[in-house]
Amino acid sequence: MLKLLIVEDNSRLRSALKSGLAATGIVQVNATCPSGEEALEACLEVPPDAILMDVQLSGVMNGIQAAVAIRREFPRMPVVFYSIQDDDRYFRDFRQSGILSHYAYVRKSNYLLPGMILPLIKDAVKGRSFIDPEIEARVQEVRRKDEQDPFALLEPNEQMVARLLAQGLTNEQIASRLGFRDKRTISRTNGQVYVAWGLAQSTTDEKVARTRAVIIAQTGRLIDWDEDGNSRVMDENGNWIEWMVGDER
Repeated sequence: MLKLLIVEDNSRLRSALKSGLAATGIVQVNATCPSGEEALEACLEVPPDAILMDVQLSGVMNGIQAAVAIRREFPRMPVVFYSIQDDDRYFRDFRQSGILSHYAYVRKSNYLLPGMILPLIKDAVKGRSFIDPEIEARVQEVRRKDEQDPFALLEPNEQMVARLLAQGLTNEQIASRLGFRDKRTISRTNGQVYVAWGLAQSTTDEKVARTRAVIIAQTGRLIDWDEDGNSRVMDENGNWIEWMVGDER
């Protein structure tokens, strides 16, 4: 039997999924919980064979973020995501999660019958992947949107700070311009900008990250730098290509 963890914040649906899947005789539901934080704890206590998880959850983490946290402890833990939400942030989190295999991501309204869930769970356990074409289309739509406007990845206050960074203002000047009493608020906001634009992983040097954030803000497109300092941008097919200043590809 497959040992399954169900993560769903609707108690009625959580109960229905548990009883419906248990009735198949193929799945043993070891645990259920409403949040990503509890899902991580449940996995640490008794690791399941697979996880069935809603994308929208109670708690701080959504389902995608919870899966990333769980996979840090249990690499490639099989996960079947389902969602009825059509929010860019979920598709963005999925695209940025780096999940490559051992998963399925489907529309809740189309796949919640046990007879449709079980094949997805089995395939995920075997290392396969499946994404609902409708969801894949939205993931790519968000990717194109983000490539065209990296500011779409930032919250409003982060956008304001990034634009002032691009104008060459210091943290003190930005804090004064925006009416913050503590310039450390700007340092913390800068850090969030670096994370959103993928600069936190590529360098631990704040000056380098700041310079690269300025370049992204001024060019208006996401740029990736490798360990040797080579810069790349993503083309319309989702491939990383070399980028040089003045290159409008």
